[in-house]
Amino acid sequence: MSSIAGRQPLLTEGPIARTLLLFALPILGSTVLQSLNGSVNAMWIGHYLGEAALTAVSNANLILFLLLGAVFGLSMACTILIGQSLGARNMLEAKRVVGTGVTFFVAVSVLVAIGGYFSTPWLLGLLNTPVDAQLFAVPYLRIIFIAVPSMYFYNFMMMTLRGAGDSRTPFVFMGLSVVLDIVLNPLLIFGVGPFPRMGIAGSATSTLIAQGISLMALLWTLYARKHFLRLTRGELRFLRPDGAILRSLVFKGLPMGLQMIVISSSAMIMIHMVNGYGSKTTAAYGAATQLWTYVQMPAMAIGAAVSSMAAQNVGAKLWDRVSRITKVGVAYNFLLSGSLIALIYVFNYSALNLFLPNDGEALAQAQHLNGIAVWSFMFFGVTFVLFGVVRSTGAVLPPLVILFISMWLIRPPFAVLLAPHLGADSIWWSFPLGSLASMLMAMGYYRWGGWRKAHMLSTPVGVQPGKAAVAGQQAPTTGQGVPASVD
Repeated sequence: MSSIAGRQPLLTEGPIARTLLLFALPILGSTVLQSLNGSVNAMWIGHYLGEAALTAVSNANLILFLLLGAVFGLSMACTILIGQSLGARNMLEAKRVVGTGVTFFVAVSVLVAIGGYFSTPWLLGLLNTPVDAQLFAVPYLRIIFIAVPSMYFYNFMMMTLRGAGDSRTPFVFMGLSVVLDIVLNPLLIFGVGPFPRMGIAGSATSTLIAQGISLMALLWTLYARKHFLRLTRGELRFLRPDGAILRSLVFKGLPMGLQMIVISSSAMIMIHMVNGYGSKTTAAYGAATQLWTYVQMPAMAIGAAVSSMAAQNVGAKLWDRVSRITKVGVAYNFLLSGSLIALIYVFNYSALNLFLPNDGEALAQAQHLNGIAVWSFMFFGVTFVLFGVVRSTGAVLPPLVILFISMWLIRPPFAVLLAPHLGADSIWWSFPLGSLASMLMAMGYYRWGGWRKAHMLSTPVGVQPGKAAVAGQQAPTTGQGVPASVD
């Protein structure tokens, strides 16, 4: 093994169960920190600036979620490309991905920031944001758009490091960002000490400062440690975008970003249906979804970890390890998600009472719908793990199609058709049905689909255009020149 490869955190070696768990835990921690940060910020705004301000933030965050959902897919494409390149021991290809990614994300983020800043009132108008809330939403969202370049670039750096096998460093700097944001929020909202009193704009400014400082600290640390993926002065030529890599970022990344949009738009359809049953039912659903957010976190973390780990092993052509990664990932999903679900069933009343302290009717409804729906998130977890594996080769369209079928063509029609017979229960039962359908379709595609032959690039990583792969350079552990069929 080369000295360069020896200095990188390889996911192609060692015990799979331990490596996957240690890789997934910091990803889970990052997700929890982000949710905690959002909850604390909402608490300050809701308690001290009023309902109109909280409505403003909710509307602004919906726009931000869509923007981050799109960039998630592009960042994930970087993760997979870098993982495959390092698995194939192709450091040159990995640095090309980094260079192209830097230029692409900087350009896109600046365009989004400028366009979003000047179109903020129009965007809020599209959401039909209440007039009293727009007074808060416009200054808040404009500052958030100024923060978009640092948000996008930090997201790119985080996913790049995960593709290189390092999930701890992104977690540490995510922690720094969250701590700074939480500390600065009240100081800038209320004008404590030398800080100016900025109201709701202070909340957005704290995010801007926290993201900027964390990004600069991360970049400084990577260069101080001489990280193997840093671009040195002699490698600045890699900042010129590579056409093949750029096409892969866009055409492979966008379908992965669209998965997030399918999920969020389906959630908007469901809340529209729930609203039709009155405020008590909506309050019950809102409380339950607060718990569901945390239930889904382990599955999403394992799915992201599996994708990074599988990508390196795909690049190394270690197809039997890819198979074992899948099995271990599914097992961890049942263990972690299942444990959380079991806790919710045991403490169903107490957990929901945190969000509905003085509403017995809504609390009873929330307990009822939780009993029907929450167990199905184990199916959701299996789907995310399988999606993480298949997209590690570049097969990104089938997961998007499967999600669209289950969340648009199965879940809402079922809820509408059975509403006359089941009432609100038709909505609650649509969640297990949609989750089961997506899991079965994902399992079918994993077992019989063509994902093993997919590529992120037109020329497979590790093979130069016009040249065949060098025999024995990194032989598949199955002993075959083609991927093994995975059970």
